[in-house]
Amino acid sequence: MNSNSFNILIVDDEKDYTQIMKKVLAYEGYNIHTANSGKEALEKLSVKKYHLVLTDLMMEKINGIELLEEIQKSYRDTYVILITGYGSVKNAVTAMKKGAYSYFIKGNDPEELLMEIRKIFDITKLKLENSVLKISSSNQKKHLTSKNKTFQETIDMALKASKSNANILILGESGVGKEVFAKLIHDASDRNQNAFIPVNCYALQDTVLESELFGHIKGSFTGANEDRIGRFEAANGGTIFLDEIADTPLSIQTKLLRTIENKQLEKIGSNQTIDVDFRLITATNKNINKLIEKGQFREDFYYRISTIIITIPPLRERTEDIPDLIYYFVNKYSIELKKEIDYVDDELIRYLVNYEYPGNVRELKNIIERLIVFSDSSVLKIDNLPTNNTFKAKTLKEVRKLAEKKYIDSVLRNTNYNMTKTSEMLDISRRQLFNKINELNIYNGK
Repeated sequence: MNSNSFNILIVDDEKDYTQIMKKVLAYEGYNIHTANSGKEALEKLSVKKYHLVLTDLMMEKINGIELLEEIQKSYRDTYVILITGYGSVKNAVTAMKKGAYSYFIKGNDPEELLMEIRKIFDITKLKLENSVLKISSSNQKKHLTSKNKTFQETIDMALKASKSNANILILGESGVGKEVFAKLIHDASDRNQNAFIPVNCYALQDTVLESELFGHIKGSFTGANEDRIGRFEAANGGTIFLDEIADTPLSIQTKLLRTIENKQLEKIGSNQTIDVDFRLITATNKNINKLIEKGQFREDFYYRISTIIITIPPLRERTEDIPDLIYYFVNKYSIELKKEIDYVDDELIRYLVNYEYPGNVRELKNIIERLIVFSDSSVLKIDNLPTNNTFKAKTLKEVRKLAEKKYIDSVLRNTNYNMTKTSEMLDISRRQLFNKINELNIYNGK
């Protein structure tokens, strides 16, 4: 799901205000529509799915609370944020008790509203992915399996790790599916009935990140107009997933370390200690050891978050899974985009299998989504690829090298990394085997 497919309806009887808000939100990439009365809003809701409604509280005939009640009754999947003036905050709080997600006070910093919308967007995106990629204890392996031995071992390791409460660090290149693995671990654990709270540490500024993680009390800093719970508190009883953990500043690492060790936190501006029960999963695509050497990452923090380390191999090292992934994403996006796709041309399959995927599974997913968006028929063909694509197929030399690496690695695993047995099975000398291991960058497990 992209931001431009996230539909927002702004409802306010002041036309100028709706136009201002439309410009602000459209700049963020969202798909924005407006209505100037509760009646008009209900008419638009009846013909189009909106993920979020931003509605003024004080309107004639159908006010914001009445509109909220109608949305709660007929459009349960639609989130509502109330927009109000200072004098109507009590009414907005009442509306939240009736199901509104949040409220925004006119005249406040628009960034407050944008943060709330980003949260709803993340939740909606995750729900959409889960509706297609739903992983339950009865069908985990059905949805997350691999024909590649190394990747299947990684999946099995994640499932075993889910049975403990140990802190888990997931390593892997950008786009390999670190959050999918974190969600798999959560869903396979005994915490699966409680919240899974993902946080992208890179996407948030330092001051915002601290507030998001630990919460704050009203008046603790400029713009803190109300008490807010943090992500750790929201994850109580469940799992918190800190993605891009290597991008957290040292000051926040220190505070995180205390929270992880003691399972307690203090909101910004408060001296009160709050007990929290959470499962911690972190992830990064960076080399943390190098960051530790440079003094950019705390060594004690690293050891605290990495009781179990799971390394996800890149897509180029498990090409045997690409055809299944292609069909999986074709099915996902044909449903989501409401387009019937009956067949994927063999030439397109071969082309996609031989692509390097620097962006890994995320890149493949985006490619399939674009193919379906621009397809004019029920058949996906290589001609559907954009003319300015940057696809680069592997050379024969690269294909042979990759196949050689995979085969040597599989023999090493089968002999439990016995160099003599492996060299005999490959009919090469031990010296040649060592040279191959170095040349192909094969880790020997010792």
